[in-house]
Amino acid sequence: MAEIKVYATLNDPWCEELKKWLKKKKFSFELLDLDESDNARDELIQKSHQLAIPMIDINGEIIVGFFPEKIEAAILKSES
Repeated sequence: MAEIKVYATLNDPWCEELKKWLKKKKFSFELLDLDESDNARDELIQKSHQLAIPMIDINGEIIVGFFPEKIEAAILKSES
């Protein structure tokens, strides 16, 4: 099963779209709230070398932004 981590803030519309999409697709994920956690923010920068959100980590594959096709392909790839 894919391990999915979503780095997001609560007030960003793209972060909200990503979370809704993942829930609709029934993909379980861990939400790391950048507003609440300095550690999550540090992880985001370490993994993506930027502060862009949303960022999703799928078993080590990093995708910055909300790109459903890329995200679904990465999830399916990690599950095979």
